Amino acid sequence: MSTDQLGPFAQFLGIDLDAADGDEVSAHWPVRSDLLQPYGILHGGVHCSVVESLASLGAALWLGDRGKVVGVSNATDFFRPVGDGVLRSVARPVHRGRTQQVWVVETRDEQDRLVARGQVRLQNLT
Repeated sequence: MSTDQLGPFAQFLGIDLDAADGDEVSAHWPVRSDLLQPYGILHGGVHCSVVESLASLGAALWLGDRGKVVGVSNATDFFRPVGDGVLRSVARPVHRGRTQQVWVVETRDEQDRLVARGQVRLQNLT
């Protein structure tokens, strides 16, 4: 599956799509040393970026030719520090309406432990 749909920033982060449609987006991505904060753990902004990227893709695929989507809020909680390895993120819709969508993205480590969970509200621009 092509990461072109995610854009150059997501490609820089190393997001590798596993599957993507209007009902679910899944991807895996490496924790790299250049993405760590000074304490040696993955920067929270990277988590937020992955959450926004996957939720936006799923929302856009669902909306299709009816318009475009843009994020209007992103709240991400961090549960477990990670300093290396490969993470897997899955985005699923909570609400898909005429004007807005809400998607939840869970990120898990290689031992299937929950690392972060984010929620994105997106505006449907039709």
